[in-house]
Amino acid sequence: MVRIRLRRVGAKKQPSYRIVVADSRSPRDGRFIENIGFYNPRTEPPTVEINEERALYWLSQGAQPSDAVARLLEKQGIFAKLAQMKAGESQETEATEPDAMAA
Repeated sequence: MVRIRLRRVGAKKQPSYRIVVADSRSPRDGRFIENIGFYNPRTEPPTVEINEERALYWLSQGAQPSDAVARLLEKQGIFAKLAQMKAGESQETEATEPDAMAA
């Protein structure tokens, strides 16, 4: 299974995290498929940068976010966009099917 999770980087006692797509069997800081953002909890307010397009792609492909990443995605509004995209896809396919039949 593919997961979207945090990968710890940074010096000792100074953590920052990369948001990566990885196989669930890989270790926390081990192999990953793609780096889609970063999270720095040490700044005020915490810095979060996520490549929205790639996050939506991986979520639509069935990647499961970890609890921490799910909270970050919710705060960034990416889950809301995913829900809109899913609702929009179903409406678009219904709208295009009659056009295809008419042609």
